[in-house]
Amino acid sequence: MGLTVLEVEIANPAQPDVKKSLEFLIDSGTIYSVVPAKILDDLGIKPLTTQTFRLADGTKIVRNKGVAVFKYGEQIGGADVIFGEEGDSTLLGAFSLESLGFGARSAQTRTPADSDDPGRRFFNSR
Repeated sequence: MGLTVLEVEIANPAQPDVKKSLEFLIDSGTIYSVVPAKILDDLGIKPLTTQTFRLADGTKIVRNKGVAVFKYGEQIGGADVIFGEEGDSTLLGAFSLESLGFGARSAQTRTPADSDDPGRRFFNSR
């Protein structure tokens, strides 16, 4: 299986009509989505807290965390978002996927792709 990217709009919950379209790497193994801090700042999204995370290699990092609106097609939801720093990937995590009504499909239930839409190909709409 290769990498899957998805173009998703992100917005400030206080101003949902002001949005930015971003290409995210889908990572259903990551809890929170990661968006470059500059983009979140430009949208007026403010950090609510700071949190420590442990990466797969055991390294601990500290990042700001806030809340954002995510929109994909007609699907819309809100989820926590991490303020990405230089070197961080732009990731669409499990909470954001769930807020959009998507759950990862298991390999046993995956059918051949009949759509060019990665969101529909790899995720079940709930």
